Amino acid sequence: MRRVKEIEDERPQPKRRRAPPAWWRPVRRWGPAALALAALGGGAGWIAATGGFGLFKEDAGRTMLEASARSGLAVREVFVEGRVRTPAGELLAAVAVDRGAPILAVDLNAVRQRVERLSWVRRAVVERHLPDTVLVSIVEREPVARWQIGGRFVLVDAEGATIPVEVSPFAALPLVVGDDAPAHAAALVAMLAEEPELARRVKAAVRVSGRRWNLVLDRLEGGIDVRLPEENADAAWRRLARYSREENLLDRRLTMIDLRVPDRLVIGTTPTEPVKPVNERRRGAAPGKDA
Repeated sequence: MRRVKEIEDERPQPKRRRAPPAWWRPVRRWGPAALALAALGGGAGWIAATGGFGLFKEDAGRTMLEASARSGLAVREVFVEGRVRTPAGELLAAVAVDRGAPILAVDLNAVRQRVERLSWVRRAVVERHLPDTVLVSIVEREPVARWQIGGRFVLVDAEGATIPVEVSPFAALPLVVGDDAPAHAAALVAMLAEEPELARRVKAAVRVSGRRWNLVLDRLEGGIDVRLPEENADAAWRRLARYSREENLLDRRLTMIDLRVPDRLVIGTTPTEPVKPVNERRRGAAPGKDA
């Protein structure tokens, strides 16, 4: 018995199984996908050399894409960035990418074009993140004003483009009128924002002869008509705000304020309101009054 045990002790012991190195994990995980990519690239090169692209697209191409999907190159996630106002259902319908479809078969340009046709989308970027993710990044339009044209209202954005959506939720936005009003609406809104307290009284802005603005304060019907100059309209707007703070100008029963001349203020009053001079507080400037 002793001899037998000694012989058994001399037999070679089985080696312990060593843990695979860290670099092997991504190889084992993405190896099939990498092989599929290599096969697609090699196959495409061979077909290009032999001139058989038509057959490749119809038969071999479909087969290889299906094989790539089985190897891991299939859509599993569709991520969207930048969506605020665009309805989620409309956006997903425009993307039209099914989970499980071969990710290499996704036409990124076609997806981008469909997404950019949505009302709220100004720009879209569509990316393929291998092995299984499609990323859609959108920049939405920012409405700055309501445009009245032909008896209806349309939203316009900062670039002057129209946004074909329901306008009623945006009743607080400034109302602009005139054929070329959308192209100048963003600059007008920025100017009005310099004097926010006075801007809250603006009910509409009318583009005159494609050159300048008339503002309607307080009421659309029977409000104060403020005539801004073609040049340096922002300076005239600040001047009006100063008159309102220092002279209580807008507390009078006015029908019109003409700011088109830099050193003069012409006002129109209702018949019951006496005309009072406004102190320009500038050397050489006469108190302006014209009813």
